[in-house]
Amino acid sequence: MKWKNFQEAAKDFRYLLNQGYPRKPSLELVGNRYQLTFDERHLLHRGVFSDEDSIWRKARKIPFYQIRDRNLAIDGYNVLITIEASLSSRSLILGDDGFIRDISGLSGNYRRSEKTEEALLLIFNALKRVKPRHTLFLFDAPISKSGELAREIRKRLKKEGIPGNAQAMKVPEKILIGFSGVVATTDTAIIDQSKKAVDLAGHILRHKSKSKSLISWRKNPVSSKILRV
Repeated sequence: MKWKNFQEAAKDFRYLLNQGYPRKPSLELVGNRYQLTFDERHLLHRGVFSDEDSIWRKARKIPFYQIRDRNLAIDGYNVLITIEASLSSRSLILGDDGFIRDISGLSGNYRRSEKTEEALLLIFNALKRVKPRHTLFLFDAPISKSGELAREIRKRLKKEGIPGNAQAMKVPEKILIGFSGVVATTDTAIIDQSKKAVDLAGHILRHKSKSKSLISWRKNPVSSKILRV
């Protein structure tokens, strides 16, 4: 990838979105103009948004500590995959809207890995620190072994004394969208229709790295773990 070329593509894509052009054809137009690969187009899709959308989501995003004593619904695989990606040294992207996202595209094919236990431990440690009123983990039932994962988390919640539940559902969005408390997700469709959202994975990763500065592609693209376009 030619980094300067990609930055120009991101700039053009953002411009088209700001002018109100539809997202999908705009991405196709920019991708074709700059001869971007599938992965490069995916990076733009995950990280570049119009100013209006970015402002809208940032207005809904709250700091992690503000989930104390509030009901929390966690988009299970969304959060888990992002943390596992970082633990596996896969790159993440910091979007224009302030949310850190996984860029591997593994969600539909997720399988438990050697990093899953560590990721779950990080999530539970974070919950114990901030103490939400009630925590609901939601997992996509069509993904293999979601029921087993939900049962494991229910046992952990009980063992750790954390008020909450975990469910595997065919369509978790039915609960996540419009949830009356706070949702933990980076899914734009859910954030856009939520009252409050928290970047739980992003907070955990920042805390784990002791607030290490995010690296811009402009400065050091090769070694970046969290990319910013």
